[in-house]
Amino acid sequence: MKNISRRKFVKDSVKTVAVASIVTPLLSSEGYAWPVAFQFSQVTLPYPYAALEPHIDALTMEIHYTKHHAAYVKNVNEAIVTEKISYENEKEFFDHASKLSSKVKNNMGGAWNHNFFWQVMKPNGGGMPSGKIGEAISGSFGSFDKFKEEFTKAAMTRFGSGWAWLVKHEGKLKIGSTPNQDNPMMDHSELKGTPLLGLDVWEHAYYLKYQNKRNEYVANWWSLVNWEEAAKRLG
Repeated sequence: MKNISRRKFVKDSVKTVAVASIVTPLLSSEGYAWPVAFQFSQVTLPYPYAALEPHIDALTMEIHYTKHHAAYVKNVNEAIVTEKISYENEKEFFDHASKLSSKVKNNMGGAWNHNFFWQVMKPNGGGMPSGKIGEAISGSFGSFDKFKEEFTKAAMTRFGSGWAWLVKHEGKLKIGSTPNQDNPMMDHSELKGTPLLGLDVWEHAYYLKYQNKRNEYVANWWSLVNWEEAAKRLG
């Protein structure tokens, strides 16, 4: 495969999602504002763009957050208006995901998944989980090393774009993956549960630094895991 230069990759990424930086009013096709019950929003990034270096570089974080993630939020909210969707919260959207258009489903997944992704990472994270989350992982998978091996496998064997997940389902922890911007809360997802950890394995999440070496990206991501956030979501 012909190598893609860093400059060209950045230029193409920005061009592809530049629409995210254009702010337009949410209007119906008839030209008047549609009363929207719920809109997705983008969380404030919990740390500076460079905070996750050397594992995730600052430029990737900036493009990922300000272009890709921002575009998902903008696109889903516009689609909610044009398609006159009246669900009142995220759960209703996910419960009816199979009935929604591809534009709504893909972009609402991208909006929520990235909000989650930023929060389950932190600078100087990683290490061995302790307390309730550590006990739950050992109890479900036999050991932390076995859990790490299974999660890494889920991330590496997801063909194309998608996500790897650790979820809680019916009192048990499970590992799996979803394609594209699907997540385990969507009604059509084969993997069901409440997400505790999620790893973005779309190429835009790592290509600038790692090119096609997803294995290196996944291996380094373990140094960023926010176990406190995972424990909070475990309950």
